[in-house]
Amino acid sequence: MQTIHAPINGAHQPIDDDTEGRPSSEALVLLHRARNAAFAEAARGQLGRGLSLLNDALMQVPASHDLLSDMAALLLAAGEHELAASYAIRALAVTPEHGPSLYTLGFAQVALGRPNDALSTLQRLQRPGDARASLMRDAPDLAALVDTEVERLQAAAA
Repeated sequence: MQTIHAPINGAHQPIDDDTEGRPSSEALVLLHRARNAAFAEAARGQLGRGLSLLNDALMQVPASHDLLSDMAALLLAAGEHELAASYAIRALAVTPEHGPSLYTLGFAQVALGRPNDALSTLQRLQRPGDARASLMRDAPDLAALVDTEVERLQAAAA
């Protein structure tokens, strides 16, 4: 068994992974807490602190699409569009049909002045399939924003 460290509010607590190299249920709970703490900090206006918590967690579990996606979302909110796109792409490399990561990538592409890329990315979220199902499961309130932005991008391209 291999030991990993999951950051909780800046503290590192050692936890074990299972025998197949996946995070244990205890590790997943601690990572979930780290993600919640990061968003709580961001909600209090401490975006930098939230990003720091996610960064600490990513150092422990660098292939977590959830952590990568959360980092992308907070970076998008911070106006760091290039970094947001980069983290969203990393999350999509792990889980290609992750709806929230596609959402963040699409809106980062809009902000970066790449409307054609954004349209293509966001349309993936409108089509039936795994990406749409992921968005509806994880962040259903974003679906209407996707539809509105796709309409706007299509009108601008016409």
